[in-house]
Amino acid sequence: MKLHINGNEYDIDTPENTSLLDVLRIHLKLTGSKYGCGEGICGACRVLIDGHATASCITPVGSVQHKEVVTIEGLAKDGRLHPVQQAFLDEDAFQCAYCTSGMIISAVALTNKSPKPSRQEIIDAMQINICRCCAYPRIIEAISNV
Repeated sequence: MKLHINGNEYDIDTPENTSLLDVLRIHLKLTGSKYGCGEGICGACRVLIDGHATASCITPVGSVQHKEVVTIEGLAKDGRLHPVQQAFLDEDAFQCAYCTSGMIISAVALTNKSPKPSRQEIIDAMQINICRCCAYPRIIEAISNV
């Protein structure tokens, strides 16, 4: 099957029910998206699929054919970080950083939909992402400053 990931086209030979996360990490060596819960509820594996933040651990790879997938590796353009990535760095919005790629993906989806979200919109949109280090205040601040 052909996949469109980060602006590139890949030919993948794997069963269609293989998780998108496994294809990204194992087959394509795009390891920015993390395996967390394996149930789509922690947010560590989130990627953009046609602009929507989606849990890649429960997404069958066959379902993303003819769709555009963007991982954390695909956000930077021309050597410049995406504004959300830069805001996370500027606000030091992470500690261990295991959840950071999923947090950034969710924040990008939010700011694409609502360029200047309110604090409550940020809190509501980020509910799906779990940060075990509890960096939530800095995460909210970073998204507020995009």
